[in-house]
Amino acid sequence: MAERYYVVREDILPEAIQKTIQVKELLSSGAVATVHEAVERAGLSRSAFYKYKDGVFALNDIARERIVTISMDLEHRAGVLSSVLGLVAGQEGNVLTMNQSIPLQGFANVVLSVDISGLAGELSDLLELLRRQTGVRKAAVIGQG
Repeated sequence: MAERYYVVREDILPEAIQKTIQVKELLSSGAVATVHEAVERAGLSRSAFYKYKDGVFALNDIARERIVTISMDLEHRAGVLSSVLGLVAGQEGNVLTMNQSIPLQGFANVVLSVDISGLAGELSDLLELLRRQTGVRKAAVIGQG
């Protein structure tokens, strides 16, 4: 049987599901160190947590797991690519892959695959910062998933 997914408003979820989400949030935030401590704090049994943990996700957690592919034309000057990579890192983007063409007519095309799940702001903000970066001729998202 194929898996099916639903978006359900929190206030109509059973208490065990709500508490499972609370336990997962406590663990991911580092507020607690162990599952035992998290389930005690949430008032949930360990067996209920383990029953539901792999099937319950906050919608914003699913949306955060994103990879984008950004294409840019960069001036062929020392430090331009380095400053672009520093900007991406400074916005909490994680560069997964990078491909650069040989510079032609003073510009090189650079394609970055970036994990933006931890991005400090919105993707549109990152693109705007890239476009304003010295040495960047253009920056555009060419893939997202």
